[in-house]
Amino acid sequence: MALPKLETPVYTLTIPSTDEEVKYRPFLVKEQKRMIIAQESEDEQQLLDAMKQLISDCTFNKVDADRCPLFDAEYIFLQIRSKSVGETISVNITCPDDKKTVVPKEISISDIKVSVFDDHSDEVQITDDIKMTFDYPLLSSFGNYQNAKQSEMAFTVIKECIKEISWGDKVYNKTDISDKELSDFVDNLNGEQFEKVMKFFNTMPKLRHVIEVENPNTKVKSEVPLEGLKSFLA
Repeated sequence: MALPKLETPVYTLTIPSTDEEVKYRPFLVKEQKRMIIAQESEDEQQLLDAMKQLISDCTFNKVDADRCPLFDAEYIFLQIRSKSVGETISVNITCPDDKKTVVPKEISISDIKVSVFDDHSDEVQITDDIKMTFDYPLLSSFGNYQNAKQSEMAFTVIKECIKEISWGDKVYNKTDISDKELSDFVDNLNGEQFEKVMKFFNTMPKLRHVIEVENPNTKVKSEVPLEGLKSFLA
C-alpha cells in the first residue's frame, strides 16, 4: 500500500529589487538537514552553496540564486525560514549603554524589511568628468569576499561590483576592462573619491530592523539597529 503524499503550502513574496512576485514553499526536512550539515561544517562556501540550493528549490527554480543580489537573497531566505520554522526570531541584544548586559528579544519576521537610504544612488561622480556605475554584490560572490584578507575586502568588493566607468562621452563596460586596469583604477582613487564609492555600499539596500531594548540593570532604554541576515540568525 502506497503512503499518502504530503502536500506543501505555497506562498507569495515580492523580490525587493524588482518588485516581482514569486511563489515559494517552506523548506523540507531533507533541505533543513543540508543546511544544518553546512552550518556544522563551519565552511563558508558549503553554507553558501546550501543557501543557494535552498532558495532555488523553495522558489521552484524561479529565482536564480547565483545572480541574486545579496539583500534579495537574504530577504527571500528569511521569508522561507518564517514559513518553515516560525514567524518570530529570538535574538540576544547587548545593551549599548554598558556594552555588556545581554537582553533576549523576540522579533517578528514580518517587521524585518529591506531598507535603503534616500540619498542612495548606483552612480558615483568621482570627478567632474569621470563617473562610476555599480551593480549590487551578488550572493554567489559572497564567498570571494570571505576569502579575501580584511585589508583587501573593500577593494575586492568594489572591483566585483563595478558595472561601467564613464569618462566624458566614453563609456567603458567592465567586460571590456582587464583585471589589471580595473585594479590600477581602484588603487589610484584618492581618499575623497574612495569615500564617495563606499557611500554606495554603505547606503545600499539591506535587511534592517531597529529594536528597542531596556537595560534591566541601569533602566536605560536604547534603540539598536540590526542589519544583515547574520544579525537575525545569530
